[in-house]
Amino acid sequence: MDAMTDPITFAATAAGRDAAHPLRDISFGEIGIATERKPDGTIYVRSTTTLTDYPVRITDRLHHFAETAPDRVFMAERNGEGGWRRISYAEMLRAAQTIASALIARGLSAERPVMILSGNSIDHAMVMFGALYAGVAMCPVSPPYSLVSKDYGKLRHIVGLLTPGLIFADDITAFAPAILATVPEDVELAATRGEVKGRKVTSLAELLATPEHPELAAKHEAIGHDTIAKFLLTSGSTGNPKAVINTQRMICANQVMIREAMAFLKDEPPVIVDWLPWNHTFGGNHNIGLTLFNGGSMYIDDGKPTPAGIASTIRNLREIAPTVYFNVPKGYESLLPVLREDQQLRKLFFSRLHAMFFSGASLAAHVWNGLDEVAVAETGARVPMLTGLGATETAPFFMSVTPQTSRSGHVGLPVPGNEAKLVPNNGKLEVRAKGPNITPGYWRAPELTDKAFDEEGFYKLNDALKPVDANDLSRGFDFDGRISEDFKLASGTWVSVGPLRAKFIAACASLVRDVVIAGLDRDYVTALAILDPDGCKLINATLPLEDLAGMAADHLIREAFRERFATLLTQATGSSNRVTRAVLLGEPLSIDKGEITDKGSVNQRAVLEYRASLIADLYADPPPAHVIALE
Repeated sequence: MDAMTDPITFAATAAGRDAAHPLRDISFGEIGIATERKPDGTIYVRSTTTLTDYPVRITDRLHHFAETAPDRVFMAERNGEGGWRRISYAEMLRAAQTIASALIARGLSAERPVMILSGNSIDHAMVMFGALYAGVAMCPVSPPYSLVSKDYGKLRHIVGLLTPGLIFADDITAFAPAILATVPEDVELAATRGEVKGRKVTSLAELLATPEHPELAAKHEAIGHDTIAKFLLTSGSTGNPKAVINTQRMICANQVMIREAMAFLKDEPPVIVDWLPWNHTFGGNHNIGLTLFNGGSMYIDDGKPTPAGIASTIRNLREIAPTVYFNVPKGYESLLPVLREDQQLRKLFFSRLHAMFFSGASLAAHVWNGLDEVAVAETGARVPMLTGLGATETAPFFMSVTPQTSRSGHVGLPVPGNEAKLVPNNGKLEVRAKGPNITPGYWRAPELTDKAFDEEGFYKLNDALKPVDANDLSRGFDFDGRISEDFKLASGTWVSVGPLRAKFIAACASLVRDVVIAGLDRDYVTALAILDPDGCKLINATLPLEDLAGMAADHLIREAFRERFATLLTQATGSSNRVTRAVLLGEPLSIDKGEITDKGSVNQRAVLEYRASLIADLYADPPPAHVIALE
């Protein structure tokens, strides 16, 4: 047997739910609450723990660790030779100060911010911290808006909305077509390398060689809690991206909230291996901030939770043992088989791991159970799996589980400094948020801002929650779907899309990655199933991963899906969750049509609108051959 692997046999049932396998003991803050109920059914849930003081500027923490741990690795990334390029806290501070001087000299501001088109990298981080140090707003933009989009419509909208003064990309050559199509000629371009035909490109080396600006110290000192640190883009359920204002207060307060809840971060400087995109709040606020605020080290993972990208992630985890690990459910699903087979990887991965954390979607039970099993096999205990509820507009940490309460679908309670307002809405409780981590609104969009907040200043997350115990709210809340996705059948019966979607995905695992639920004003519920190529390959290995049409038409895959689909039907309790017809989508979702966001989230409404012909097929009598019907 290869020395790198030592496969072990796991029980069919979850080891982790058994009392014989306790949770790894970690430091975690208490989450206590006080509640108030109004006669109209509205419930207020407030944390009883006072939020401790937080810094004025996130760069205050960069100063702190540049002084107290100057040589400690702040960030590292793979270099061209396969090793690691590292930058220390002291080196990052010097880079931030020189780039800040360059930005100040250019007169940049929130009105003319820095826009970053390329993905996670040390060079990206230097430009980001240069902007933060100068008090100049910056905006990381999802690379697919430039590299995947065919019409550059969203990028064009973003450039018009933000009116950037400088645009940066690591290798700007790859972004040249998008830049030429959307960026005015008077906007300065900067890059580590590459060129844009007909346009001058300032080199990063030139920015880093800028002499210290005489106003640098004063500009940094002038940054306050309400200074705009960055814009983060979110598409919401419809339309073009909105620019969520992220202030210094939001970011700094949220990091104290994270540290007080995840108290194990105080026990040792965190080490993370992370691929999550910095143009999203999970990667760009939560994880970068968590690393910096606690003096940790971030190893930038050049992998992704895809068949092509998981190998890079595994390579990195074979070298770096994280103290806390963050991923999306698909990432854990891709990692689990390798942890089962590779003893050395398993040993290193769990060697100092305090906790794991997921966000973005529900973690399937079989994946969670499998992670418990490998942790128990390696350490004799389960490693806590954490999650919560948040949004780009909440910076993002708003509600959190504890290691003891964590389970799929549970989002916990408001963390210190936050207050939740639960408002009755069509039989559900719509959740709203208030705290120092909440955005003041959307940039240059006052009407959208007004709609996002209620009369008491609570931000509307558009999510519904359900108490674990209506008589004891201290037991926390479960996620109960997105308010905007729910609809009525022709009978007037409400369909709760979120819970039904979760049941559908669980029943059809691992063939289905996501599902769009249809049935507005119809007599019954139907579904558009979005296939998971990895799972489909387990049924028919001869099909190429990119051949969605072939998978959707394949007899073996259709029969395997039909079996799982039939199991879901047996779980139905009424017309609101009884699905009898489905179509397997054979065409990728379109980012240009708004069917899928840059982070992979499915926009239910956009899919229903763009795939109207498929919806008609689902309700045809008799249904066409590509519709899988169980009637």
